[in-house]
Amino acid sequence: MASTVVLPKDFSDYLSIENAALRFREAVEVAEKITARGVELFPNLDHAAIFTDPPYLVAGPLKQLGYVSGWDARCYPSPVDGCDYINVSARLPEDSSARGRGWFDYVAVVHPVDEPALNHMLSQGYGNPFIHHLTWGLVPPRRTSEEDFEHASRVVPFMIETRKIIGEVIGDEPGTLIIALPQEVIDNPRFGESLSLWLDGVGSEEYQVESMDGGGFLIQFFVLTGGRIEVALRVDTTQTFNPKSVHKISKDEISTVQGAEND
Repeated sequence: MASTVVLPKDFSDYLSIENAALRFREAVEVAEKITARGVELFPNLDHAAIFTDPPYLVAGPLKQLGYVSGWDARCYPSPVDGCDYINVSARLPEDSSARGRGWFDYVAVVHPVDEPALNHMLSQGYGNPFIHHLTWGLVPPRRTSEEDFEHASRVVPFMIETRKIIGEVIGDEPGTLIIALPQEVIDNPRFGESLSLWLDGVGSEEYQVESMDGGGFLIQFFVLTGGRIEVALRVDTTQTFNPKSVHKISKDEISTVQGAEND
C-alpha cells in the first residue's frame, strides 16, 4: 500500500519552528514504513503537539488559518518531566481549505505554567516554539453495528494487531496503548471478560483503559522513543483529547528530553 499522506507545504508561511523539518521527515518515514505493511492512514495528521511560550506565538497564526482555539471548551493539564504545562487544543473546521493543503485536524498548543517549566522547555535547544510530536490518524475498521460494545470488539483487537505490526516495522518498542472507550462499553456486564480476549495477552503494564469524556473512541500509542511520532484511532469523539489520557501520556509517555541525536 503506497503512502498517500499529506503535510502542509505552506507551513513556514505561518509558523517558524526550528525542528519542524525534522519532525515532518520522521512522520513521513513512519508513514511510508507502516503503510507498506498495510496500515491505512488518513491523509492529514490527526494532531500536532507544539510547545510554546507565550501561546499566541502558535495560536495566533493558527487562527489566521481558520483553526478554532479551545473549540471543545477544555484545557488539559500536562505534567511533562515533572513540570506543569497546559494544553489547549485548536481544531480545523471540516470545510477548511487548509485541510486540502495538508494541515492537521487538531493542534495541541502546550505552554508552561511557571518559570521552572519554561526553563526546562527552553533548555532542550529545540527552539521556541517547537514541535514535540506528530500523530497520524488510523483509518478504523468499518462499523458493522450501531452498538458501541460491538464496535469496541472490533477496534480494540484491531489496535492490538496494528501496534504489533508497527512495532515490528519501526523496530522501536511501542508506547503504552491508551484505550479510551464510551462509558456504556465499560459499564457493559460483558466488558471485563471480553477485554481480556480483546487484549490477547498484552501485559497489564502495556495498556490503560478508561472512559472517554464526551463519548466516542480514542485509542493511541507512540511509535518512536521520546514520544516523537504517535498514531491514534478516533471514532465519534466530541473533544480533542481525554483528560485522564493526557495526564498519563504527559507524565509517563512523553518528555521534552528526546535525545541528542534528534536535536
